[in-house]
Amino acid sequence: MPGTTLPPFPDDVRTHPLLIVDFELIKAGDREEIDRLWEAATTLGFWYLKNHGADQEVNDMFDVGAETLALPLEERLKFEQGDNGQSFGYKKAGAQAIDGTGKFLDNMEFMNVSKDDALAYPRVVHLTYPSTINARMENTVAPFVRKSLDVTYVVLKIFDDKLGLPKGTLESMHAMDEHSACEVRCTRSPPVQDKEAMDRAMLAAHTDYGSLTFLHNRLGGLQVIPPGHNEWSYIRVSISLSPSLDMLFATIADALSIFSGGILQSNIHRVVPPPGAQAGYERWSLVFFTRATSSKVLRALVESSPIIADAVKKQPDKNFESGSTAAEWLARRVRNRRINNRRGPDTWAASRGTEHTPTAA
Repeated sequence: MPGTTLPPFPDDVRTHPLLIVDFELIKAGDREEIDRLWEAATTLGFWYLKNHGADQEVNDMFDVGAETLALPLEERLKFEQGDNGQSFGYKKAGAQAIDGTGKFLDNMEFMNVSKDDALAYPRVVHLTYPSTINARMENTVAPFVRKSLDVTYVVLKIFDDKLGLPKGTLESMHAMDEHSACEVRCTRSPPVQDKEAMDRAMLAAHTDYGSLTFLHNRLGGLQVIPPGHNEWSYIRVSISLSPSLDMLFATIADALSIFSGGILQSNIHRVVPPPGAQAGYERWSLVFFTRATSSKVLRALVESSPIIADAVKKQPDKNFESGSTAAEWLARRVRNRRINNRRGPDTWAASRGTEHTPTAA
């Protein structure tokens, strides 16, 4: 439960370090801090972001998530995503495969709320939601969405400059007032007591489907395989690093990697049971996924930037012409993760994105 006193992240597990980027400094144009952001975004594709100013919005959204996931299961299932590739709504535990065998299923439940629905409320754009969300859509969910997008647009402005794109290019492809699959997600997974389950993913290895992800975690469990490595490493969650939840994890996702011709790194990651004593507690996370306007085609922006054109030219073995819109890319990946849609190993292969190790589990 959010707010519970939790044990510290253990020191006896393999971890991979992340750079810490100060949002207030990059917003102010500090060149050294901007270079640190660029290093993180073009190497691992993950970084800690501090001083983002969203602590209150984060705490309030955790409360909404807890209230919603405390509803009776039959009530939550009224808002289930279904198997057609829709991401908005409720996903019950066990709805997704966690690898190509289809033998094991995820054990994480979550509720996704569309950015479009939150900002248009009470008008319905995509979906209706449980009463616990509707009651706080305007005073909690929408402010969290706006704050997350404010942070996103500062980062995208920096990426425009570094990639040699005309000013405002990336923000225009993620416009707040255009329909997209941007969404808020609150997740819950149960405590893990089974030793065998400790080595099994709770959420499958993947790259994120959109452009940029902001993740607020209260327990460990996030793992990455850095480029050039072949083993999973934990990302540390530490109370000493984040005494007031001021530190979030930021992640480059598929669309930004494709738009940039692979300069920005969308890295593979997964969620496993929290390490050590943390495994005995419910694991809660809060996420904001920034995704491109639904009609935007995912392709390298070679006509807009000689830097991107040169990067694509140097990688003739890679395809930066997906032929998919942002909406189609997301729907394909979501649909083929659903266990009800599984027809064999090819279904899992069809759920992949820009993973540098597509068979990792």
